Amino acid sequence: MGKITFYVVPAVMGGILLWSMIRRRKTFEIFCEGAKEGLGTAARILPPLIAVMTAIGMFRACGALELFCQLLRPAMEGLGIPAEVLPLALLRPISGSGSLAVLEDILRQYGADSLIGRVASVLQGSTETTFYTIAVYFGATSVTRTRHTLPSALLGDILSIFISAWAVRLFLGG
Repeated sequence: MGKITFYVVPAVMGGILLWSMIRRRKTFEIFCEGAKEGLGTAARILPPLIAVMTAIGMFRACGALELFCQLLRPAMEGLGIPAEVLPLALLRPISGSGSLAVLEDILRQYGADSLIGRVASVLQGSTETTFYTIAVYFGATSVTRTRHTLPSALLGDILSIFISAWAVRLFLGG
């Protein structure tokens, strides 16, 4: 397996060059055009990305995350969702790296095989960084109106919170 993978990338690159020579394409010029287009895309993505990252920092630094957790705690416990996963559930749609750090804290404190650890793990794997994804994809395509995207994505995230707790209890006990 090791020797095969060692040759795959050079074989693919050689195949592309051979195909472009057969088709009489100017491979280097096409590559440079693609790279130039990629830089333009990166320039369009950067402002929304900076805005999202700034909002994440402000959300955590001002204590809004902790406040939301305290407000939602009784409702979540009443619905059978461990309140300890609330910071993860609130942060996951906003920040992948921030939610990963929260997951790490949960796993360190409660253990990976605990109900809380399992729910947190399933939640982390079954939700998306909604705001980050919308900022990147819509920024790359210069779309300014998210229309139904944001409400639909957030509904999916909310359902994932409930289904994560339900699935863990159903399949893994707890």
